[in-house]
Amino acid sequence: MGPGGKEDTMSNIKITRTTTPKAKPDQNHLGFGKYYTDHMLRIDYTAGIGWHDARIEPFGNLEIHPAAVVLHYGTEIFEGLKAYRRPDGKVQMFRPMENIRRMNNSARRMCLPTMDEDLALESLRLFVELEQDWVPSAPGTSLYLRPFMIATEPNLAVHTAKEISYLVIASPVASYFPEGLKPVKIMIEDEDVRAVRGGTGEAKCGGNYAAATRAGDRAETRGYSQVLWLDGVERKYIEEVGAMNVMFKIGDEIVTPKLTGSILPGITRKSAIELLASQGITVSERLLSVDELIGAAKDGTLDEAWGIGTAAIISPIGVLAYQGVDYTIHNGEIGPFAQKLYDDLSGIQWGKTEDPFGWTFPIDQQ
Repeated sequence: MGPGGKEDTMSNIKITRTTTPKAKPDQNHLGFGKYYTDHMLRIDYTAGIGWHDARIEPFGNLEIHPAAVVLHYGTEIFEGLKAYRRPDGKVQMFRPMENIRRMNNSARRMCLPTMDEDLALESLRLFVELEQDWVPSAPGTSLYLRPFMIATEPNLAVHTAKEISYLVIASPVASYFPEGLKPVKIMIEDEDVRAVRGGTGEAKCGGNYAAATRAGDRAETRGYSQVLWLDGVERKYIEEVGAMNVMFKIGDEIVTPKLTGSILPGITRKSAIELLASQGITVSERLLSVDELIGAAKDGTLDEAWGIGTAAIISPIGVLAYQGVDYTIHNGEIGPFAQKLYDDLSGIQWGKTEDPFGWTFPIDQQ
């Protein structure tokens, strides 16, 4: 129990409500990841016992042993999803089971315990229900949910950890990129690599992002927003843009890099492919070489390019740089295809349009 907290229970998850709620931030100036809600979810795991002590408690610092495995060997994974305020005032999540299943896939790769899907979904639902007043309603805003799993066992030996904590924190956010749908300048990275097949590229773990920071910083100093990654073996094939998946419109073809084991299987990417398929548009999931991409940029057949992911939904690319040359895409403006894809996806997420796929997950509100 948090200091001065009051206890009650819902289902098998103990809830300790804060007695000192925070003031809500101005929802017109949220930024991304600056503010945090009143509570956090935690479930612990012990080898031989399994998951136990599921609870929602007041938000606060974690007490962790200095020899915790996560601090020394990076044994952790995380997820990212959102809760949205619909026009009718109710709250819904977008495809949370997809995040839960991807988290379990990441756990298998990082030798962490998987979680029962029903427990993960119910705990997440209760958490969002408790924090529903934190879901903003201003255009483009949402409540970003960050589930993560860390190895807390104090042990300096390199082995599968026996003590784990799963937590969820939440932050009311605006668009990930302050410029919103304004096209960004991207630099193709041909020095550092993000991941290799057989590595951790298809898992959502912090090491992937830490190792990518240097290239991102280098691009920023040169006037670009992020990098476009090439594969780690041949340095030839397009993989991801920054921390997002990427798509291109080359002539009449919509192309996205094939999932080969070094690319994160994005849920927004998957949703876009399924949504376009329902409209009779096939997305080619294939290997796309940097030579083919730059060739299309040179001959004018590269009509549009955009990053795609939970945080930004769609981030149009207006300039693509490679080996010191800038290639402008669609006159540096967002293209009609990317705009429609954003409108279609965001309309479902915020409940502005019908959801024919059953992707939205409504939160029961009291």
